[in-house]
Amino acid sequence: MTKDGTEAVAFAKPGGEACGAARTRPIDLAHLARQTLGDRTVEEEVLSLFMQQAGTVCEQISAATPDERRKLAHGLKGSALGVGAFAVAEAASALEGDPASKLFVKTLSRRVGEAREFIAAISR
Repeated sequence: MTKDGTEAVAFAKPGGEACGAARTRPIDLAHLARQTLGDRTVEEEVLSLFMQQAGTVCEQISAATPDERRKLAHGLKGSALGVGAFAVAEAASALEGDPASKLFVKTLSRRVGEAREFIAAISR
């Protein structure tokens, strides 16, 4: 429960309760709750926007030039940090530092997939 008595989406939906510590989850739910002031509607909206952006960026990155990849990764990193998707942010940061790395592209794609699956699970 949040300070105002509402439940955060992460704790009111199935999936979140079976996950590990916050930093090992694809989304740090405590961080998200702090960012949204515990407002469940805002949490859902922010996560939905993040899912859309992350999916779009992953599609664009595969065909992008290294300079475009750097910019896409930078934008995604900021969004990921905002919602508590720290593994996505870390992968995006690595790609931002070496935008020609196919390994970093694959890692980012995998981390985004994990985050999107987690968000889908807690949004049921």
